Amino acid sequence: MRPGEVNFRIEIRKTKEQKANVNSYHKLDLKAKKVALATVVRVRGSSYRSPGARMLITDDGRWVGSISGGCLEGDALRKARQVMSDQKPITISYDTREESNQNLGIGLGCNGVIDVLIEPVDPQNTQNAVRVCELLISTKEPAAIATIFASSKFIGEKKVVTADGELLSSFTSKHLETLVKTDLQKLFETKRSEAKTYYSEGEDVEVFIELVQPALSMIVFGGGFDARPVSELAKLLGWEVSVTDECAAHIAPVFFPGADRLSLCHREFIDRDFEITPYTACVLMSHNYEYDRDVLRKLLGSPAPYIGILGPRKRFDKMVAEFDQQGIQLTARDNDRIHSPIGLDIGAETPDEIAVSIISEIQSKFANRSGGFLKYRKAPIHQRDQKGDQVFKEVYLGQTSKKKSANS
Repeated sequence: MRPGEVNFRIEIRKTKEQKANVNSYHKLDLKAKKVALATVVRVRGSSYRSPGARMLITDDGRWVGSISGGCLEGDALRKARQVMSDQKPITISYDTREESNQNLGIGLGCNGVIDVLIEPVDPQNTQNAVRVCELLISTKEPAAIATIFASSKFIGEKKVVTADGELLSSFTSKHLETLVKTDLQKLFETKRSEAKTYYSEGEDVEVFIELVQPALSMIVFGGGFDARPVSELAKLLGWEVSVTDECAAHIAPVFFPGADRLSLCHREFIDRDFEITPYTACVLMSHNYEYDRDVLRKLLGSPAPYIGILGPRKRFDKMVAEFDQQGIQLTARDNDRIHSPIGLDIGAETPDEIAVSIISEIQSKFANRSGGFLKYRKAPIHQRDQKGDQVFKEVYLGQTSKKKSANS
């Protein structure tokens, strides 16, 4: 294992949605509007959204994000108005298995029980639910958050710790703090977010234990015309996107208006100028063989779990042959994370279609999915635990993928 390499599994977070919630919150006139945050904290059976899905609601009937496919939002909005009026959090359970729910005016197409915590957001509280979300989506290291969603006294309270043990927020109850502490610490090893029940101070307290990992980032090496739709699609998913090239004309801001960073960087300084982590996907598409080869050599020493190279397979084979002559041997892990030809086999021809192929492959890599047709999948679409509860989608970066990719 290389220095800094991590063998673990991570959840795929709804980063774009969470950022949208936070950005919308900061744009509000908080002196004139009241705000609430709805969070899916547990799913038993099936639902459109996974635990951790969040929706920001204002008292004028507007919302950002979602907690379902559109069937629960209306009722959640009505409940949120009461929460904003009372300034007290509540947890609502929606049993989508019962036909009687049609009487609520919500056409439920799922088959499960969905628990939703709705919290008032006090702008005067620096640790309100939105502020906590803002803190978590900006972290560069994993963090664990425990949210109480069922209790007579502590509902809505949060305990947040970082991977190195730094306490960012805590419960009122020290006894409950002690009970939850061990599970939060284990979360960094198991990478499993779930709802748990603790007995504290004479009652059962239900807590949503959630692992939050840094946002997925993507570095595109080469700023040609076909790199533009790749950058645009990645931004639509909420990824952090950097584009770099050795030619200044290729990385003009007009070509990549949504990119987070445009960099004129010589290939020799890639490891100096870019922070490449286990959450980084690297895409090589410069159409310059020597540039892509030299960049790949640099990336071999990085912890990037995905390295995609545009071009035919024989191009990559030539790179491997040159590496062999230099005494550089690709490991089994390298062969698993390097994708050449790049992309899923969807019959892509145009730059836009090729971008869809590339972004889909990166998504499937981080989600540990084959990229095949869902109609042929025998298991549930969303992963479940032994009790049938729906849990976060996860990826296993240490496993060897059985997926085959084909160049477009």
